Amino acid sequence: MKAYKTREEPKQLQILELLDVRMELPEDKKRYYLSLKKGYEGESMFDQQIEEKLHNNCYVLNDLLLQFNNTTFQIDTVLIFGNMLRPFEVKNYEGDYYYENDKIYSSSGREIGNPLNQLAKTESLFRNLIHSHGFSLPMSANVVFINPEFSLYQAPLNKPFIFHSQLNRFFNQLNEQPSKLTDMHKQLANKLASLHLNESPFQQLPTYRYDMLKKGIICATCRSFALVFVGRNCVCKECGHVENARAAILRSIWEYKLLFPDRKVTTVNIHDWCQIIDSKKRIKRVLDEHFEIVGVRQWAYYV
Repeated sequence: MKAYKTREEPKQLQILELLDVRMELPEDKKRYYLSLKKGYEGESMFDQQIEEKLHNNCYVLNDLLLQFNNTTFQIDTVLIFGNMLRPFEVKNYEGDYYYENDKIYSSSGREIGNPLNQLAKTESLFRNLIHSHGFSLPMSANVVFINPEFSLYQAPLNKPFIFHSQLNRFFNQLNEQPSKLTDMHKQLANKLASLHLNESPFQQLPTYRYDMLKKGIICATCRSFALVFVGRNCVCKECGHVENARAAILRSIWEYKLLFPDRKVTTVNIHDWCQIIDSKKRIKRVLDEHFEIVGVRQWAYYV
């Protein structure tokens, strides 16, 4: 089942991935980055399960960032069936945990947030949001523990948890239920996609400046700076990955633009950013091919 709204790697995660290579992240930001990365990997795993195992008529909307009543909330995945809305909160926890008095603890006794509390709040906001736009469908929300290496001991049977070992049966049940989609369901899918917020208000980025970051082209595979030019290719001395030189330069330009949206893209600036490229003409050719030039001579830059 292909997604009606696909999932994209969050901009915040992309920036943190680049900063992690180019500077020493503060300890709290490093933990946050790794948590964000693990969460995105878990959500992507669930996307793959849906694509491979869900064959019924439905709309799949991934990664919705919505707002109702001045409250912003996120839904990892929503399935729109003919007679039901199915929102999902996906967790990529790993290891042994136990459930006690409506709380979840790690095997060492550390309490983690119970995702059911988050799910209940999200479900309420989501229901009110769709009602405010004239839609009404029954709703059934679940928490998916996607990691096969996760165990939750003493988990109550009446909680809306789905564990990795239950996914095959769960998708079989979804495939068997009648689901006739109408124009109303498509209108709802379109409305939700249009309400999605592109910029998250929850960004937690460290302070950084251009002069603080290590310069150079990063290997697309192992993220090292051990690249050398061999003819028209970029070769990583660390992992052996080979990439077309133009593609490597273009990728570095987009990384520069992502990290420094207010800094001008010029041949000189990109030459300094990439470091290992001797010829500024080579950079200019890539810029001329993929970007529009504004201004002339020393005042020229690319957009």
